[in-house]
Amino acid sequence: MTVIPIGAFLINNLSKFHRYPDIVYLRLGVTEFHLVTNPAIVQEVLVTRQREFIKGRFLQNARKVFGEGLLTSEGDFHHRQRRLIQPAFHHDRIKGYAGTITAYGERTMAGWSDGSTLDIHAEMTKLTMAIISKCLFDFDVEASTETVSKDLTLVIGYFDRLSSPIAGLLERLPTNRKFVKAAERTDAFINGMIRERRASDRDRGDLMSTLLIARDEDGSSMTDAQVRDEVLITFGAGHETTANALTWTWYLLSQNPDIEKKLHDEVDSVLEEGRHPAFEDIPRLEYTNKVLTESMRLYPPAWLLTREALDDCVIGGYAIPKGADVALSQFVMHHNPKYFPDPEKFDPDRWTSEMRRKLPKFAYFPFGGGARSCVGEPLAWMEGTLLLAEISRKWEMRHVKGHKVEMSPSITLRPKNGMMMTLRKR
Repeated sequence: MTVIPIGAFLINNLSKFHRYPDIVYLRLGVTEFHLVTNPAIVQEVLVTRQREFIKGRFLQNARKVFGEGLLTSEGDFHHRQRRLIQPAFHHDRIKGYAGTITAYGERTMAGWSDGSTLDIHAEMTKLTMAIISKCLFDFDVEASTETVSKDLTLVIGYFDRLSSPIAGLLERLPTNRKFVKAAERTDAFINGMIRERRASDRDRGDLMSTLLIARDEDGSSMTDAQVRDEVLITFGAGHETTANALTWTWYLLSQNPDIEKKLHDEVDSVLEEGRHPAFEDIPRLEYTNKVLTESMRLYPPAWLLTREALDDCVIGGYAIPKGADVALSQFVMHHNPKYFPDPEKFDPDRWTSEMRRKLPKFAYFPFGGGARSCVGEPLAWMEGTLLLAEISRKWEMRHVKGHKVEMSPSITLRPKNGMMMTLRKR
């Protein structure tokens, strides 16, 4: 049996898809799917006709570990859970997380030294893991036992396995046992947190408190199992995507010193006397936001969405059979020269107000769209902008010569070999 990785195929054949019509049928080994290359049809699948599709089968497999959280649940249950979770991402609550984000950024930088070389992807992953733990669960993962952090990392790796087209085979391998045991220990840890919180009956202003006190229109609340599912999904999705976005941004800046200088000039101007960035500074960090926006165009952390057709249907004039997978790739769309001239160029200045107005809605969709768009998108934008400003006000990075940069398009778009950088104190 031959299994061709979907991500590698799409990335290596990127230029071909832009010459094809709106939907391209592809068969890769045991995998068949219809790749959408038109933003209007992406909108059709994600918004106007979203009830005719469910999550792709790869994410359906992930329920074995991640349960029925927002990422995997469907239908009315998904709508109910999203309605109960939404208050945790209200503007005022997100604003309150800003101080924690910059404080943890400062704590991370305290361990760096001028001229040292490190894997910045590993650093960003640890940083965003600590931030999401504190902001959403009032838990300091850096002060926790080493086992907790390692188990959480393994559980995210288990997600990749369950999302693979050969998940069934991988689950039977002896090496799979370490992922299962890590998931069991993580379950025990999260369930212990839930019991402790229920006993204290106090609102700490985080996601965990929101989940426990939330009441639906009929007065019902989430069970412990439902809270566990949402905690695990939010933790996994909430730290890895931001870590990847920042990692690729540092790499792009290291390759484009003129753009890096413009970023430094803005940060130095806005943050007078070297102070920490605050929530109120975000509107003034316009170029910083453009840098992050452009980085996520070139390297979208969530690079592929899949949907399964619930019945025979026609989208964009094309017949899609029941049970077929429809692929919506942010990576493919974001590199389309029709919408982004010179698409391989890192150019934050392309994001003018006029360009944003003219750009079709789903030509750029790093956080998905429609009823299943990422509920944490406002938090992700704030966290990415603040950390980019906080770190760049003190440090610049240079990619280590000889270190191979390669994309690993798994459930997220990671750097395959990490990202080795030499730090320079500004």
